[in-house]
Amino acid sequence: MTSTSLAPNQRLQSIDALRGLVILFMLLDHVRETFFLHRQVSDPMTVDATDPSLFASRTLAHLCAPVFVLLTGLSAWLYGEKHRGRGEVSAFLFKRGLFLVVLEFTLVNFAWTFQFPPSVIYLQVIWAIGLSMIALSLLVWLPRPLLITLGVLIVAGHNLLDDLHFGPASVLHVPWAILHDRGWLELVDGLRLRTSYPLLPWIGVIALGYGLGPWFAGGSQATERQRHLLLAGALALLGFVALRLLNGYGEAPWSPYPSVTQTLMSFFNITKYPPSLLFLALTLGVGLLLLRGFERAGNTRWITLLAVFGAAPMFFYLLHLYVLKLLYLASVALFGHNQGDYFGFDHIAAVWLVAVLLAVALYLPVRGFARLKARRRDLAWLKYL
Repeated sequence: MTSTSLAPNQRLQSIDALRGLVILFMLLDHVRETFFLHRQVSDPMTVDATDPSLFASRTLAHLCAPVFVLLTGLSAWLYGEKHRGRGEVSAFLFKRGLFLVVLEFTLVNFAWTFQFPPSVIYLQVIWAIGLSMIALSLLVWLPRPLLITLGVLIVAGHNLLDDLHFGPASVLHVPWAILHDRGWLELVDGLRLRTSYPLLPWIGVIALGYGLGPWFAGGSQATERQRHLLLAGALALLGFVALRLLNGYGEAPWSPYPSVTQTLMSFFNITKYPPSLLFLALTLGVGLLLLRGFERAGNTRWITLLAVFGAAPMFFYLLHLYVLKLLYLASVALFGHNQGDYFGFDHIAAVWLVAVLLAVALYLPVRGFARLKARRRDLAWLKYL
């Protein structure tokens, strides 16, 4: 199938397929977080102390949050195209963003900790996506060129703020910890918040995703869209390589090692919390090229399978967290703590095996929910999942 003969929904299936792929990478990373916690990695990782297979597994997962947030912005534009413009999309973004923030504080955090009442609340990717959507609900009123310019300035410039810190006594401590300076917040006695995903860079990413919207408008030319995606993805990757070779701005420096493998690990060892300019250039560049490739691939079996996972992302997210927690508790009950304070696997290969098995096991319930969501458009609450 040529790019000029694509079916009208091919552009939308490619979005779901890309989202589905990064969902599977997320599953792999969360299996690692559950059953390989005794071999936890830092951010960025320590090359000398990290096995290449563990490094590769973690690096694959770096694609997840940037692609999720970018596609959230793109999906918001498509929602506005379908629902009469920016007024409705602004209201929807605000309400769904608020819903995601509440979800992070409740069902998501409980899935990670199984504590009630909680002593720690981790403000992670759902929190970041929710607040980014609330921010985008205001930004959608900007002209598209200004919106894109603002997104680029935030993504490219936020590392200039890396040395800016505010202590607990400062009135700026809490907002800055949320926006850019990852840390701990003492809410009340016995309850702490961990701002795991500083917000500011993600606002830039969601704005860029919204700015991509006209490329995917109904009736748009596939060849032109794919040319835009190729150019944007290639420029992002070239920018990553150029800046990384300069070994300066916005990222921990890399250095050569005796082995080629460790040298490559050092070169691609990038910072996620908050996501550096180089982190976003690499992951978004790869994401844009994958999106182009998935559209050009057409309705192949693998694209269709991936699109199933991407059609119900929030349902999958909640489901897999609870399944993993229950599996971990069952493993501890059966085998005890075999890795110090944790139950865990001896080899990263077991993490990959469990991730594959869980993907197969969760496919049918996710497909069933996606079909329900498509069939029952009269149930307004389903669009929030």
